[in-house]
Amino acid sequence: MPKPVIAIFDVGKTNKKLFLIDENYSIVYERSARFVETVDEDGEPCENLESLKSSVYDSLNQVFQMKEFDIRAINFSTYGASFVYLDENGEPLTPLYNYLKEYPEALKTAFYNKYGGEEKISLETASPVLGSLNSGMQLYRLKNERPELFDRVRYALHLPQYLSYLLTGKAVADITSIGCHTQLWDFNKDAYHQWVLEEKISDKFGEFTPADATLKTTIEGKEVSVGVGLHDSSAALIPYLANFNTPFVLISTGTWCISLNPFNQEPLTADELKKDCLCYMHFKGKAVKASRIFAGNEHEIQLKRIAAHFDRAAYLFKHLKFNPGLVLKLVNKIPENQNAQTEFSLVSAFPARDLNTFQTAEEAYHQLLLDLVKQQVYSLKLILNPGVTRIFVDGGFGKNAIYMHLLASAVPDIEVYASSVSQATAIGTALAINNVWNDNPAPSDMINLKYYSAIQRTI
Repeated sequence: MPKPVIAIFDVGKTNKKLFLIDENYSIVYERSARFVETVDEDGEPCENLESLKSSVYDSLNQVFQMKEFDIRAINFSTYGASFVYLDENGEPLTPLYNYLKEYPEALKTAFYNKYGGEEKISLETASPVLGSLNSGMQLYRLKNERPELFDRVRYALHLPQYLSYLLTGKAVADITSIGCHTQLWDFNKDAYHQWVLEEKISDKFGEFTPADATLKTTIEGKEVSVGVGLHDSSAALIPYLANFNTPFVLISTGTWCISLNPFNQEPLTADELKKDCLCYMHFKGKAVKASRIFAGNEHEIQLKRIAAHFDRAAYLFKHLKFNPGLVLKLVNKIPENQNAQTEFSLVSAFPARDLNTFQTAEEAYHQLLLDLVKQQVYSLKLILNPGVTRIFVDGGFGKNAIYMHLLASAVPDIEVYASSVSQATAIGTALAINNVWNDNPAPSDMINLKYYSAIQRTI
């Protein structure tokens, strides 16, 4: 008897994966691919769209031949802020531009002057000014710099919706992509922003469709349900929403440490925007207030600095254990460790510290994490609201016992857990359309938790 499964494409900037997930949310098959980037007309690196398209078709062709699986549904999650521009025949008109591509300063200034200023647009769209990372600005650029090409664009689809389009032929817009740092969505009016309507851009997004909707299509002679696709950050939150009803904050740690509060729908303030807060969008259409710091990147840079100074291999720090006595020593040695961070900073205090202050590499590393946690708590409190009883930390810092103990000590009134979900983005993408392919409810044990208690309330 073939095993019922859903096929999930999880497309990151570097790794592209296909998972088959069974009714108990176990991953029963995995296929990975890496593509060599191509370049756009300006020589800037960008996604190889043709390779990605071929990989989707080839991967599906392969798994549909596997008689041990009954593929009932397909869905997609990808990185955000990337549009595919399609002509009347559904063919791409341009490369898939990199969201890190530099944005023309003159055009940016003209846009904000025309529509009321950076602060006004940012407050209404719950998004900081991020240049090309605001995907709406990519469309505005195309319209102004290449109007003839813009006129040929029938559909502008975010990447998850483009992958769905490849299978269904139906162009749709999804709130998790449209609503996430795009400057396209007015969070106050719960509709496309006025500038989008005035520029006649919304016509190109396809039919606005719920993120948990599916479309029927036939693949290899079999009818399957195909999801509309999700922004990966929104997808990774879904397993937590499925398993926990009491208010929580998820700190997703990697290069960026992003604090996500799906229980805070308060409008962003101008001050919060200046401190790198924004809103993601819940797959059910609610705002998810978020704050972020570049702490993972800073950790790697400063770890290398410590390793070089003390002539130690950087990988050895992964095995360091939490030393509460050393933390107490640092609290007494460096008075500012006793106080909470009172000002927003893009970096922690550690880059300015003289490493000769520390007797050992272990002492320096504990101080690095004291500084990063202090910065993290400041960022976290920007989006905390009454009622939050738990903080979940996933990703790299969730595996760092020193970080976790310090965080638990810094917020002693909130339960702090290191959490992990195997392939959270893929699992969340499957959960979004669970009802169309799975007769079972979402399992309640898909998240592994490790509790950390407060060690020193003075930290």
